[in-house]
Amino acid sequence: MKRIAFVVGLSFVLLLAVGSAAQLGELRSPGWAFQITAEDAPEVELADPARIPGSTLTFSRERIGDLLNPPDWFPVENNPKPGIVVRGHDDALACGVCHLMSGMGHPESAALAGQPASYIVRQLNDFKNELRKDISRMNSVSAALSDQEMQEAAEWFAGLDPLPFNRVVETDTVPRTYVGEGRMRFVDPAGGTEPIGNRVITLPEDAGRARSRDPKSGFIAYVPTGSIARGEDLVRNGGDGRTIACTICHGEDLRGLADVPRLAGIHSIYLARQLYLFKNGERAGIGAELMAKPVEQLSDADIVAIAAYLGSLEP
Repeated sequence: MKRIAFVVGLSFVLLLAVGSAAQLGELRSPGWAFQITAEDAPEVELADPARIPGSTLTFSRERIGDLLNPPDWFPVENNPKPGIVVRGHDDALACGVCHLMSGMGHPESAALAGQPASYIVRQLNDFKNELRKDISRMNSVSAALSDQEMQEAAEWFAGLDPLPFNRVVETDTVPRTYVGEGRMRFVDPAGGTEPIGNRVITLPEDAGRARSRDPKSGFIAYVPTGSIARGEDLVRNGGDGRTIACTICHGEDLRGLADVPRLAGIHSIYLARQLYLFKNGERAGIGAELMAKPVEQLSDADIVAIAAYLGSLEP
């Protein structure tokens, strides 16, 4: 079987403009939540063509890296798929590239499966109108989408059943890691561990499957010891007045109400990133106005705890 070395990762090479020097000044903080690809990311050997468990198909690394035509490892599942999910055009990347054909998404992207269609459309329009800004791709993607494509994709993702895709593990130490292709974090091949500090460190359950866009291979979110219990108090009780209970708007089971999105089972690092964007005022729109008060007094530790608890729930 032919093998090839990826220095930066061909499968995501067109996404890596976010790591360019010209954009470093635009990056949000903290860095663990707003990851950029390391310029000195280690070389990784990947099988070419690629295979994943449960699928009879094979795809070349070139195809896996095609942002307009990503692999559909399980083509008979969740059909019929809208055209824009499997095939992009112009600046509109195929939705399945980052959000996967399961709708669960990589940690740098939103989990769309089971979210209200009206909510998804509103977010796309917020990106399109630059009320919500994304330094890597979503503003240009949304600008290139037609209203029909937005609606079709939103209704399809809304109809998918969300899967467990984010396993939360409390710990005091984590493996040493680096941010590689697609702004995804991987274990450093040099080995070693480090204190987790006040961070969420998200790693693939299987790095090879994640690099191949396997829609059924999830992620581990490492969080500080005690985070889940602290987050539960904040989410359900408001943490002695530091915030407003999330259940009021997102439902007792935190799976959403009406067009308010599901929070249960979302990637913890993605949730943390959104809380920072709401708090910093960098995410605008109707939803952002409603979130201003709940995030106003949250500390970094609060944000990590909330993200840990919500991510630990069944989606």
